[in-house]
Amino acid sequence: MSAHSKWIQIAIVAALVAILPFFFPSGYYYRVGALIFVNALSVIGLVILIGYAGQISLGHAGFAGIGAYSCALAPEYLGLHPALAALLGAVISGGVAALIGRPILKLKGYYLAVATLGFGILVSLVLTNERQLTGGPDGMAVPELGLRDLLRDMGWRLSGGEFWYGVSGIVLVIGVWIALNLAMSPTGRAMRALHGSEVAARTVGIDVARVKLQAFIISAIYASVAGSLLALQNRFITPDVAGFMHSIEMVSMAVLGGVGSILGATLGAAILTLLPQVLTVFAEYEQLVLGAIMISVMIFLPRGLLPSIASKLKGRDE
Repeated sequence: MSAHSKWIQIAIVAALVAILPFFFPSGYYYRVGALIFVNALSVIGLVILIGYAGQISLGHAGFAGIGAYSCALAPEYLGLHPALAALLGAVISGGVAALIGRPILKLKGYYLAVATLGFGILVSLVLTNERQLTGGPDGMAVPELGLRDLLRDMGWRLSGGEFWYGVSGIVLVIGVWIALNLAMSPTGRAMRALHGSEVAARTVGIDVARVKLQAFIISAIYASVAGSLLALQNRFITPDVAGFMHSIEMVSMAVLGGVGSILGATLGAAILTLLPQVLTVFAEYEQLVLGAIMISVMIFLPRGLLPSIASKLKGRDE
């Protein structure tokens, strides 16, 4: 990927964030847009882990749970500002990823998938069962960030939806910029070499264990930041944020859009966030229709939507 391509992708994401509000018929769409950006951020982390480094994770929602509950627990028990609590959650998630990543990343294939799945389930169980600390299945409230009041004092009068749309959009653009810079760095090239062949990567002098761990830690921080944004936006959080289904949704978004593409991951997050809203007209057949769409994409566009379409268009031009 060239520097020119990198800036084009960043410009596309930034332009979409800036332009979309002009087409929103009501404030509800700001909330949906913010949710798309949050999901896209967590999926970009999975692109780094799966698409760049070739390592699967079925428990990444556990890190989203750590980030989300940091924003609820740190202000209450440590007196931290919610923004600092989100930063603390990212640090904790990175530390946990470094701690568990060393042993589980020695596994491969479905053994690795099951190990990461176990981590996600463990985090979800802790959040559900520690009722005195986390509120259990009923969840707990998250304090107000306070930045919107500051902007109001400066003359910027934004609704809650508009504010979180802007914040989530800015964080997403920063996340895309970091991920694309990583892809062009020596570390990113080492990750892609590892994805191609661990044996070949080791032969040319790449520290395979270190590169795997770096990808795992970075993707965990992405998931944690996304979880923190979700918690601060909703002002309430439950253990579902760390649940198994959330992990599966994240992987599905990455695979649907194109697990090796940052723009593809963003597209996948947008589609799977919007589809449940659109498919409500099918009532009890919603899950059936959603599943049929996913199967069709995997059969006819196996590399994901964006890479497959781009490949077909390129072949047609040639």
